[in-house]
Amino acid sequence: MHFTLRQMQAFVAVASTGSFSRASEYLCLSSSAVSQLVIELEAVLGYKLFERSTRKVTLSPAGSTLIPSAQALLRQLESTKLVASDIRDQAAGLVRIAAPLVIASTLLPRMLVPFRQLRPKTTVRVIDCPVEELVGKVATRQVDLAIGPDRPTGPDVQRIPLYPSPWVIWCAPTHRLAKFRTIRWKDLPRFELVTAGRDHEIHLATMTRHMSENEKLPAPQVVDNITTALGLAASGLYYTLSPDYVEPLALSLGLVMRRIEDPVLTREVSLFCPADRALSPAANAFAEHLEAALRPAG
Repeated sequence: MHFTLRQMQAFVAVASTGSFSRASEYLCLSSSAVSQLVIELEAVLGYKLFERSTRKVTLSPAGSTLIPSAQALLRQLESTKLVASDIRDQAAGLVRIAAPLVIASTLLPRMLVPFRQLRPKTTVRVIDCPVEELVGKVATRQVDLAIGPDRPTGPDVQRIPLYPSPWVIWCAPTHRLAKFRTIRWKDLPRFELVTAGRDHEIHLATMTRHMSENEKLPAPQVVDNITTALGLAASGLYYTLSPDYVEPLALSLGLVMRRIEDPVLTREVSLFCPADRALSPAANAFAEHLEAALRPAG
């Protein structure tokens, strides 16, 4: 019994989308080509994979039994591709590091200049992504390293704390909070808050869960990107809360920073490394460079 990878990809695509036309769009093939691949696979296997009607395409009993193994085969193929890419990138001296937008655009460029002077033949590729994706990208070998605010990790990813970043307020100079000399959490509920991403919203809720009712913040407006939250704060209508590592971007928008006391809450900027495999010499050198540059002395 011999079937091709392309035939199995067509089978999984049709099963996932429930349509030959949508599967053809996903595979960048014509509908007739996808249909032919499935017909050829059915001929090799000796049984039907789909029940076809004018309205929909559903898996046959045999197709339902086969689909988990077919999906596992394609996942294993993707995993093999990633391992092969790792081997190639290690030989080439390539380091891939993921970071949220602000760190990718402000902190990492400052780290790259001295590192390039130390290792001119090493290429560092910066991949900006949401905070929520940092750990997953390391775990699935899409990147060698990630840097960003602390996140839960599993057994395959190690978190190395770099430095604490206190939560602060960013607001327009004309906002009423800009006139406060000292800001406490209980001062904030009367003002409109905008936060960036579910990660910030959930982290804030976790940190403030033990506060009294008059200190807890009302549900904020949530946007996807920190740049949007800072831009809305610059309008003077809102304030935003974030760790102070966003300072370069916030200042460029004319925002002012106000620290929050009673209590001071911080978020740890961390380096995420694989725990289930060794780093390449180039990636290990860049990780050590980041630790030396960003960890507080002593």
